Amino acid sequence: MDLPEGSEVPELVLVFSGKRKSGKDFVTDRIQRRLGSEVCGILRLSGPLKQQYAQEHGLDLDQLLGSGPYKERYRADMIHWGETRRLQDPGFFCRLATRGIRQPVWSADLICYGIGQVVSDARRLSDLQWFRSKFPRQTQCVRVQSSEETRMQRGWSFTAGVDDAESECGLDSGVQFDWIITNEGDAPSLDEQLQPILKLAEEASSSSSSSSSSISRS
Repeated sequence: MDLPEGSEVPELVLVFSGKRKSGKDFVTDRIQRRLGSEVCGILRLSGPLKQQYAQEHGLDLDQLLGSGPYKERYRADMIHWGETRRLQDPGFFCRLATRGIRQPVWSADLICYGIGQVVSDARRLSDLQWFRSKFPRQTQCVRVQSSEETRMQRGWSFTAGVDDAESECGLDSGVQFDWIITNEGDAPSLDEQLQPILKLAEEASSSSSSSSSSISRS
C-alpha cells in the first residue's frame, strides 16, 4: 500500500459527508474530543485544496481558511479549479490530506486516520472511492444531515454555482452510508447517535495498542 511520507496505516477511517452548515465539523470535533487527539486525527480535504489554490493564485491562505467575504469571493472559482485538478488526478487532495497522519483512527471531511482517522469533509464520489480503494477494510462512510430550515438558522443560504455544484451534491445519491447522523434539535442526542461509532473507534484503538505492544515485545 502506497502511503504519503510519514503516514501510518490506520485501523479505522471514518469518512464524513454532508451539506454546508449540516454540522460536519461540529460532529467530527466532538468525536476527536471524546477519543483524544493522540488516537483520532481529523483530515479536512478542504484545507490542502485551499492551501494549493492560494499558492498557485498568490492569495491569502489565512483568509481563505476563514469564514468571511474573502473566501466567498473566490469560492466558485476555487471549486472549478479543484474539479479540474481532480479530473487530472482523482487522489491528489486525498494524498495531501493524509500526509504525516499517524493516529490509528482517521476522521475525514469527506473523514478518520491514525489508530483512527476522521475525514471530516468528503464531497465527491472520487474522494470516497480513493479511501475505499486504499483502506477497504477500515473505511466507514458517515452522512451528517440537517434540514434546510435548520441550516438557514445556522447562516446558510443557497448560492448558485456552489450549492448545486459537485462539491455539495456529489454524494447526495448513489452512496450506501454505513451511518447517518441527524444533527437537528428534535433528533436523538448526538451522544446517543455517536455511541456505536465511538465504540467502533475505541475497539480500533485497542487493537492498534495491542499490535504495538506485541511488536515491542518481539
